[in-house]
Amino acid sequence: MEIDPRGPRFGALITMVVFAVVLITGNVWVLAAQAVVFATGTFLGLRRSPYGLIYKWLVRPRLGPPGELEAEAPPRFAQAVGLVISIVGIIGFGVGLRPLGLVAAGLGLVAAVLNGVFGLCLGCEMYLMIRRTWPAQAGAGRS
Repeated sequence: MEIDPRGPRFGALITMVVFAVVLITGNVWVLAAQAVVFATGTFLGLRRSPYGLIYKWLVRPRLGPPGELEAEAPPRFAQAVGLVISIVGIIGFGVGLRPLGLVAAGLGLVAAVLNGVFGLCLGCEMYLMIRRTWPAQAGAGRS
């Protein structure tokens, strides 16, 4: 499945604000809400995620068609990475390890800024690295 690459960047801008709010307030519920957004994007796809729907209904109609489409798998993997980071942060805040929660939120903020502002999706790059090395590793075990 292919998607408009501007949608994930739009979502990253919202995510950037959410992680900034978490860092400023230390509010675990805001982080939990972001985790739900990541889970939706991971398991249901970016088109069905809350930020994807906002993009589809409010932003995309005001833009022209995308110049090109991109595969959904790398950004969807990036959503899973964001989900893991969010869960680590929730656990940190939940068990009283506030620094762990703040570090997780900080990592999420850095990734969201890189994607939303500069167009560099770290989770997508991780996905591509794994896809490039996985067949080589699987083949190395066979003799």
